[in-house]
Amino acid sequence: MRKLTLIGALVIGSVALQAQQAPKLDVPNTQLTLPNGLHVILHEDHTVPILTVNVWYHVGSAREKPGRTGFAHLFEHLMFMGSAHAKYGEFDRLLESAGGTNNASTAEDRTNYFIDVPSNALDLALFLESDRMGFLLDAMSPKTVDAQRDVVKNERRESFENAPYGTASLELSQMLYPKGHPYSWPVIGFMEDLTAASYEDVVEFFKRYYQPSNASLVIAGDIDSTKARAAVEKWFSDVKPGTTTVAPIEYPKAELTEVKRRTIQDRVQLPRLYLVWLSPPQYKPGDAELDVLSQLLAGGKNARLYKRLVYDLQIAQDVTAFQASKQLSSEYNIVVTARPTPEGTTVAAQMDRIRGIVDEEIRKIQQTPPAAREFQRAINQIESSFYDRMERIGGGSGVADQMNGYYTFMGEPNYFNADLARYRAVTPGDVTATASKYVPLDRRVELIVEPAK
Repeated sequence: MRKLTLIGALVIGSVALQAQQAPKLDVPNTQLTLPNGLHVILHEDHTVPILTVNVWYHVGSAREKPGRTGFAHLFEHLMFMGSAHAKYGEFDRLLESAGGTNNASTAEDRTNYFIDVPSNALDLALFLESDRMGFLLDAMSPKTVDAQRDVVKNERRESFENAPYGTASLELSQMLYPKGHPYSWPVIGFMEDLTAASYEDVVEFFKRYYQPSNASLVIAGDIDSTKARAAVEKWFSDVKPGTTTVAPIEYPKAELTEVKRRTIQDRVQLPRLYLVWLSPPQYKPGDAELDVLSQLLAGGKNARLYKRLVYDLQIAQDVTAFQASKQLSSEYNIVVTARPTPEGTTVAAQMDRIRGIVDEEIRKIQQTPPAAREFQRAINQIESSFYDRMERIGGGSGVADQMNGYYTFMGEPNYFNADLARYRAVTPGDVTATASKYVPLDRRVELIVEPAK
């Protein structure tokens, strides 16, 4: 059982003292690999009588090819359209009758599916999950593919074309990455590619990537590991192994050698400035340091950019800073939404002023390490958020999903302590060095979204 009696560790005044006194995190687990290649991770937590079944397929939009984008997200939808022994509609009906919930999400580097149920419904959850892994194609048809293709297109319209600032992320991806890079297209795909995808293309994608050896299964919560293992072997034993090998991704190098600027118009009321840099991949040196930098710049009302732009000068509505960590490359973002443009001032002049202030604060932190109290507040915020996520066993961001992520990217599901240790090891000088190296003012992408005239 996980014990989170750690509040005292969050308020220690010294980084070194905090590292000494903070208790070690341990999330014990049992692992096995089935003959068909499926890797299984079992974690017991009897705090409440619920469990979660969490599956990661090690495929996201980065596995797609130019001209055939959107397949990973399309499959997220198709996985809910029924399988050989659980026809369309039965998946949700059976789970709801048992008091369970389920969902899924797609990202660049993975697709995850999770089912949260009372602890007496493990067999139901495993039956449903195994049936769509092994027998989805038996129920899939060109008609279901076409229906979900239209659903995904509508989702894209709602999330991008018709959403305020929705097209900004599409612009940024293509400004940051060269043509052919797997992060240069959106996870949801391009409209023309979704239209062009044939039924045979979709079937081939499933056979290549939705095989047991390209997936990992975490069962966590109120379980008996021995009984859970037997249940997994029962329900997944007839899922056939894949016939292809998933090769490493080949992609062109992404590099920024200058400032790239672009201004677009959208149906919005307030101008917004995006400043984005290419940054280290997830879990690599610099990744944790940039998370700390984000807290110093915009992690609360006392953070540097928020205090100056929103509170003191009152020229911005809000400001955020974050490290978007991914497997191949990450992006460091600073996003400022301005107040209404003053009469007699252009949006360009307004953005120049905001950009100048952001750059001033970046220079300051590149030249002088943050003060001990300010730095400790940032570390405390990160630790508090880390432990908050660990309070949830299920869902798309709880302990089970974290274990699957750790296994996928680090090969170790119980990576919690090592992950948190990355932040505890950061010093104020590390933040200054990292900001100088990875947040240069002369090598970045600048995008302005201004209200349509």
